[in-house]
Amino acid sequence: MADLEGKTVIVTGASKGIGACTAEAMVAAGATVIAHYGADRAGAEAAVRAARPGMAHLVKADFADMAQVDAFWDQALQISGRVDVLVNNAGIMRQTGGISDPIEDWDRVWAEAMTVNVLAPARLMRHAVRSWLAAGTPGSIIGIGSWVSTRGSSNPGAIAYAASKAAIVAATKTVARAHAAQGILAYVIAPGVVRTRMSEESAARTGGEAAVTASLPMGEWVPPEEVADLAVYLARGRARHMTGGTIDINGAAYIR
Repeated sequence: MADLEGKTVIVTGASKGIGACTAEAMVAAGATVIAHYGADRAGAEAAVRAARPGMAHLVKADFADMAQVDAFWDQALQISGRVDVLVNNAGIMRQTGGISDPIEDWDRVWAEAMTVNVLAPARLMRHAVRSWLAAGTPGSIIGIGSWVSTRGSSNPGAIAYAASKAAIVAATKTVARAHAAQGILAYVIAPGVVRTRMSEESAARTGGEAAVTASLPMGEWVPPEEVADLAVYLARGRARHMTGGTIDINGAAYIR
């Protein structure tokens, strides 16, 4: 259903994985999509290739640089005049930087994870909420979190990633609580093992893909398209009383 007609949706990290599938699904639902990418422009282009003319826009930004994050938001507003939905998907997970790694790796990976996975999406949330409050209009934030924010990671090198995901989840829930009365909705989608390159790289460090798959009750990884479909559902703005909630999507691999 093309029921996002008239809405502008930002999808960060739209070049691959969950972000690419989400951008594609938002286009199919009729939204104007602002697809963020860091280096892989071709991936972002492929994600929105089905968009009608003028309905998809590619914007580059390095989320390790807050000036570029701010410029990204400004450019998004210049393109569309307003943003209705922010999908905070972009993130980074290094495979080194665990407790047993050199302190130089530890410091570098923690600094990078906190900047890209926490400060950048929090900055975009701040811009979005301030714009909606100033205009007196509703808006929605959809944060792509992870089950590691509550269960920890089985990959010892992903300790910084797990901590960063927990931090941005808490920030997103705070926005939901603080601004529900103004019609601002904020959700977290917490995927388990999704068929993305990031998960494949992590599996290689935790026993291999076959071992990870064997540990899953459904015996399969979550297709990123299922996460994208859920994001579209939330973007419609009809699940108002789900605001502040975390929606698990992990095939019963982690039930809480």
